Amino acid sequence: MATVTATQYVEDARRRTAGVARVVAAAAARRLLNRNAVPSGLAPAPDHTGLQSIPGDKGIPILGHTVTAAALGNEFLEHRLETYGEVSWSSGLGMPIVLAFGPEATQEVFANKEKAFSQKGAEFFLGRFFKGGLMFLDAEEHHFHRRIMQEAFTRERLSGYLNSMDLIGRDAAAALASDELLIYPFLKRTLLDIATAVFMGDEPGPQSQMMAKAFTDCLRASTAVVRFPVPGSRWSAGVRGRRVLEQYFHSRLHAKRESSGDDLFATLCRIRDEDGNQFTDEDVVNHLIFLMMASTDTCSTTATAVLHQLALHPEWQHRVRAESVNEIGRGPLDLDALSRMHSLGMVINESLRLLAPVPGAIRKTLADTAIRGYFVPKDTMVVSVMWLNHYWPSMWTNPHAFDPERFSETRREDRSHRLAFVPFGAGAHKCIGTHFAAMLVKVLVHYLLFDHRIELRPGYTLEWSKNAAPAPLDGLPMRIRRVDGSDFKHMSVSQ
Repeated sequence: MATVTATQYVEDARRRTAGVARVVAAAAARRLLNRNAVPSGLAPAPDHTGLQSIPGDKGIPILGHTVTAAALGNEFLEHRLETYGEVSWSSGLGMPIVLAFGPEATQEVFANKEKAFSQKGAEFFLGRFFKGGLMFLDAEEHHFHRRIMQEAFTRERLSGYLNSMDLIGRDAAAALASDELLIYPFLKRTLLDIATAVFMGDEPGPQSQMMAKAFTDCLRASTAVVRFPVPGSRWSAGVRGRRVLEQYFHSRLHAKRESSGDDLFATLCRIRDEDGNQFTDEDVVNHLIFLMMASTDTCSTTATAVLHQLALHPEWQHRVRAESVNEIGRGPLDLDALSRMHSLGMVINESLRLLAPVPGAIRKTLADTAIRGYFVPKDTMVVSVMWLNHYWPSMWTNPHAFDPERFSETRREDRSHRLAFVPFGAGAHKCIGTHFAAMLVKVLVHYLLFDHRIELRPGYTLEWSKNAAPAPLDGLPMRIRRVDGSDFKHMSVSQ
């Protein structure tokens, strides 16, 4: 399997974002953040409703808080919570945006009792490039598509997908030499190879590189400030990437509908719900593009975060490796083996808590409604900031500390509130591929750690990008050292 060199990755990163420019932009954004804002209510609440007007401010003229939010990411969100409380508004990308923080506000948005919160909010950011995915569908249309899609993620089908995951994950780890490795591009490439096999039924090849670039361009375009085609812009690259993906998948549709393969593409072409309904050609292509993006990008972020935490906490790395060697074995892996990876499961959950790959849920109001007693007008963009639930002091002990045991059966802090832990959403729109994603991450980490020890450079600090799916700006360089698995025989996982 081809690998990405440090020089290649860093040069590509330089083209995307200059380090000095990031520092200057962040400093300027903090100055804007700390300026004396002029608080105002978003809209007056109707008489006799007992509702309050949402507090907030619109930021600087024209741009609002667009630049500040893009430069500071979660720091900006924390500042808004501290300044205005659980529900506030700001201006960004030319429109007012309501921010809902905390488990109670999140629950009101997700419960959607009055059917006022629509998935159409997410379309503004992602819809041009990932249209037709489950996350953009509402009500009966969503229920119809999800009911069919569930047939692609039954236990029997997951077991079949695991065979390809296992083979590619094992071979990728076995090919590693004792050297410094850029973890993120290694994981991204391996996950794309797995997606090519599981989703397409193909061997990795030139089409993998083509799809990787197209997906990256689409995802980066989703957070573009300039949201119309300008030559050389993110948006133009995203439009081109979407066209490439559509043409590629449409060209193979007929053959997949006629095939008896068990890959996800063929499965989506054939599956029917209990009433005999099935997807149209357009549905299949839309769902496949969205699922491939979600599986490669969110899993790359999650697996990177897991390995980073295990390098920072060698006692947990030791415990996970001992569990793999003593209780699981080299493989091949099956679903039962994955379910017995208890230590790794806790580490994955804790890594997801600290760095949720999907930090918020975006909605748009279809009618006047309310959140936590605040009036939200019709046609308002609402962002439920789920990520901060993972740090809510009333639900988590020492929330900024890495403590996987909080997910142990004796503690289960994730059950302190039904929305305490929501890395992939909740309710009707919870990610349908949650178990699929957990399988991917467990397979990759199991095989990587079985024969290798991972270490960070002395004094190294990881910096995550603030655009689209979180990714390490430098690819996360790690030192990989081979270990003798026999050294861990008879070693307790609690050691």
